[in-house]
Formats: sequence, structure tokens, C-alpha cells
Amino acid sequence: MGQAAKVLQLFKTLHRTRQQVFKNDTRALEARIKINEEFKSNKSETSPKKIEELIKIGSDVELLLRTSVIQGIHTDHNTLISIMPNMGLNSRPGDQESHAQLTEPTRIGP
Repeated sequence: MGQAAKVLQLFKTLHRTRQQVFKNDTRALEARIKINEEFKSNKSETSPKKIEELIKIGSDVELLLRTSVIQGIHTDHNTLISIMPNMGLNSRPGDQESHAQLTEPTRIGP
């Protein structure tokens, strides 16, 4: 696969992951702006070595989002539904769901 195809695939993958990881979180979904800015700022890069480095960074970010971000929904005064806990390297957002009892009040949101 050529570098241009890798870059396009990474761009699409980052946006799909962003949509899944930040589902229903309109403020966090604005990460699309940051993704677009990063790709646009490196649009004129011609060095194959630098492009590979940027692809690696983007892939690492996608993996971090996919495996480390947990989205929770506060259902009542002491229950939190965790949508994406402890995801493994090969998991995708939405694969798991668990419930946790909160032992003390936890503020959800801004």
C-alpha cells in the first residue's frame, strides 16, 4: 500500500474511532477539528521518512483512544454504566459494557 493510501486510511480510521469513542459527547466529538488540523498542517510533507513517522504517531493515537478512553453514563444517584472498560488491544469500542456502584458521589460532566 502506498503512503497516500496509508494516510487516507489512517485519517478515516481516526475519525471512525473518534465517533465511536466519543459517541453522544458533542464536546469531545469536536476532536474532529484537531484531527483535520493535524492532517492539513502536514499536507505538504514530502519526506517519506517523515510521513512514516507521522503515520506511526497517528496510529499510536488511534490505539490510545480505542484502548484507554472509557465513556460512562450516570444512570441514577449511585450507578454508573461504563461503556468501554479495560479494552484489550484487539477490542473495538462498544465490545463491552459493565455496571459499577459508586461508593461516593461522583460529578459527571462539566
